[in-house]
Amino acid sequence: MPKDQTGLRSWLAAANEEGCDFPIQNLPYGVFSVGDAAPTCGVAIGDRIVDLAACEARGLLEADGTFSAPQLNDFIALGRPRWEAVRARLTALLAEDGDRDLPTVAMSAARLHLPIRVSEFTDFYASRNHAFNVGVLFRGPENALPPQWTHMPIGYNGRASSVVVSGTPIRRPMGQVRGEAGPEWTACRRLDLELELGAIVGADSVMGQRIGVDEAEGMIFGYVLLNDWSARDIQAWEYQPLGPFQSKALGTTIGPWIVTQAALEPFRCAGAPRDNEILPYLREERPGFYDLTIGWTMNGQQMCRTNYNVMYWSSAQQIAHHGVSGCPMRVGDLLGSGTISGPAPDQTGALLEMTEGGKRPVMVHGEPRSFIEDGDEIGLYAHAQGQGYRIGFGPCTGRILPATDDRPA
Repeated sequence: MPKDQTGLRSWLAAANEEGCDFPIQNLPYGVFSVGDAAPTCGVAIGDRIVDLAACEARGLLEADGTFSAPQLNDFIALGRPRWEAVRARLTALLAEDGDRDLPTVAMSAARLHLPIRVSEFTDFYASRNHAFNVGVLFRGPENALPPQWTHMPIGYNGRASSVVVSGTPIRRPMGQVRGEAGPEWTACRRLDLELELGAIVGADSVMGQRIGVDEAEGMIFGYVLLNDWSARDIQAWEYQPLGPFQSKALGTTIGPWIVTQAALEPFRCAGAPRDNEILPYLREERPGFYDLTIGWTMNGQQMCRTNYNVMYWSSAQQIAHHGVSGCPMRVGDLLGSGTISGPAPDQTGALLEMTEGGKRPVMVHGEPRSFIEDGDEIGLYAHAQGQGYRIGFGPCTGRILPATDDRPA
């Protein structure tokens, strides 16, 4: 358990302001550039970014060269002792009696980049509310949850190549959908978001060796906001028998800041109650969830506000199940939590649920919305509230561009 940091303040005034996402208790990692300079690694504090490569060059941090890279994978691969040492050193440098000459840049002047080289992307389906609500739409309440759902984390392997950083526009996809006389070729008509938290794997495992759930917990470096954009009409036509494919390949947006496991530790809590006993390899010694307010907006209007503690399967359980066959995990693997939904309509993390499959449109700035239209901007947000400080994730946004029908003749 980390040292209690309640009351800790920084020499940087902006970091001490009420409602600041990035106080000294947070120190999330990202990758940034200024002007024509190459991307490099940094840490958010208040309204500025600590230039970690410059800190190495000045001898303020142990120099191993990892922070000069355009992604955080090399640093993450050094392991937990190094993560803890850097966090402790940065906390000392940024404290009220710390180094006021620390090399920083204004966040407003920086361009933020994808913080990691995504090795693999797996998306799960870990909210009981979401799984039940979606199941009701397609199978009715009696058969809403598949029989295995409460016994193991359900997921699919997605596309690492289409993971992009917040602010990157997303193109509405073209695809096959079900028509009255057979398949139709069309732009997606039922474009949706999925409000998720993404876990960043911080250690490799060996192929052929299973990962215990407690070991899996120790492999997590941190978390990002994650929007798994979903083409629901394409998904409905393609998903049987092997699950999502092109309907999930159009793009996955993640936030630019990785909030570390250490920063979230004081907010650890239990998740949703269990329906049944689970097998020993998935049983956790301590709860793997966080008291984390999370939600989403459309064109600036708040649509959903819920909590991560509604989830049924934790990231550690997902890693343990992912590796149960001997599948190796890699530094930089990204694991989506699955849509985070509470029990009420205004706590749902997808329009598919919120509008009951488009049957009950919601009003956005006076206009009805069943699904996402061209030009709409979706924003995700999350924070954990401490005594006198908050651990925030910063914005995670994406705007939808029109489809282009440029298929070959």
